[in-house]
Amino acid sequence: MTSGQSQQQSLPQLHVAVGVIFKQQEQRQHQHQQQVLLALRNAKQHQGDKWEFPGGKVEAGETVAAALARELEEELAITVTQAEPFMVLQHAYPERQVTLDIWLVTEFSGVPRGMEGQPLQWVNIADLTTITLPAANQPIVERLQQRNANV
Repeated sequence: MTSGQSQQQSLPQLHVAVGVIFKQQEQRQHQHQQQVLLALRNAKQHQGDKWEFPGGKVEAGETVAAALARELEEELAITVTQAEPFMVLQHAYPERQVTLDIWLVTEFSGVPRGMEGQPLQWVNIADLTTITLPAANQPIVERLQQRNANV
């Protein structure tokens, strides 16, 4: 084992349920441009002042789907009605190791609003590369853009 591996294993572990929330068809003016919802992280948070796909920590004994539904209800006041697993990423920041369990949220009820005071914005998938996101989110953007190109 290298020192880098042992250092990664000693970092705090964080399992996060992440929702890539698609703007619902009846809300879109332009059918050809799929949009996803981003939330701005508080400046005091880890990776603060960066836009992110909403979500939060998976609690002990909680399924990822349940964590995602709970977090999106708490943070955005929406109820997930249709979601599917998209990808799982591991990312090592200097201060923690995160596992991102990313789900595509294609249907929900309610109107998203920042329940914790966080700004929200709908962004065209094609424009995600122009937004400042945490480093761990880059593979999500790449895969979304590939998926979008094939739709």
